[in-house]
Amino acid sequence: MNSDISFNEKCYQLLQLIPEGKVTTYGEMARALNTKAWRAVGNAMAKNKNLFVIPCHRVVRSDGSIGQYALGSDKKSTLLINEGVEIENGKVKNIGNFIHKFNA
Repeated sequence: MNSDISFNEKCYQLLQLIPEGKVTTYGEMARALNTKAWRAVGNAMAKNKNLFVIPCHRVVRSDGSIGQYALGSDKKSTLLINEGVEIENGKVKNIGNFIHKFNA
């Protein structure tokens, strides 16, 4: 990734690598960006202005909880379900089946 772009832009580039029907975690994204700043990843998601181009709805908490979303957690759940991700009680069911890990 280009080192001249902002942290948020690096997050958005990474997000575009997550295929439909998969999710990742804030921590996994931080590791892929060679940092421990998972909260900064969350802040980048919150500032995403292109929700339908940059799929920040595919980022969940490490315990599988849906977490927040600009259009609400119900909308986030609906988007994920429509992509084939199983959601139960506000969490990704069997997250290991849906997790996307980035190559080092």
